[in-house]
Amino acid sequence: QVQLVESGGGLVQAGDSLRLSCAASGDTFSSYAMGWFRQAPGKEREFVAAISRGGAFTHYADSVKGRFTISRDNATNTVHLQMDSLKPEDTAVYYCAAARFGTAEGIGAGRGLDYWGEGTLVTVSS
Repeated sequence: QVQLVESGGGLVQAGDSLRLSCAASGDTFSSYAMGWFRQAPGKEREFVAAISRGGAFTHYADSVKGRFTISRDNATNTVHLQMDSLKPEDTAVYYCAAARFGTAEGIGAGRGLDYWGEGTLVTVSS
């Protein structure tokens, strides 16, 4: 069993930056590929970014490529999402997800997602 707790959301203006964090506990963190998803009001949840178990491989949605950066620290059991050049369309609840023995590309395809956090709200004003 893995518990995931997101933090770092808030209200920012377009063009600003924000860094989300996800703290994991309960199992061997390095056994899990990690990902971020988001759900905007009235829309389905969508993939944002993922990172492999060791951190060497990353995968991004086209809509955030070049603006968002995912990273992880296996020593502190955390995964981060650095979000730069934020746009109003980035407004959503952001969720952290874990896939045991998964891959970054697999997370991007929605495969093997075992655990989810409760989410953190990001609001970008124009």
